[in-house]
Amino acid sequence: MESQRSDEWHRRIVRSWHLAVLRFAVTRDNADRLSVFAVANEIDGLGKRPNESLHFEFFRSTTSKLCAAILQHDGAAERFLRQYLALIDDVRLKRALAAALEIEREAPKRERSNRNAALWRGLPARGDVQH
Repeated sequence: MESQRSDEWHRRIVRSWHLAVLRFAVTRDNADRLSVFAVANEIDGLGKRPNESLHFEFFRSTTSKLCAAILQHDGAAERFLRQYLALIDDVRLKRALAAALEIEREAPKRERSNRNAALWRGLPARGDVQH
């Protein structure tokens, strides 16, 4: 029971980080960029003792790369932002971020079914039929 509450709390704080990234992507404002870093710093600092230095820097490092990519408009930045979007499970959040980042979402590829391919084998084509 305790681990479920802990997992839910972790999901919420990561979601708040994603939402802070979304806000910065929309506004491109320095205050919102600092908010993303504040949330990232809080997440990276989870579980450390008061006198310990921070060793876990995933969210701060990722935030730094995300903010730089949001402000850039080149192929490398777009690739990084697409990778970031691919990691997000929440479909609505992913759509909102893609729109704010001005990245078109790729349509899912549909494979054509060949299960009936053998059905017509051996029959003449329509143009070959004589009346």
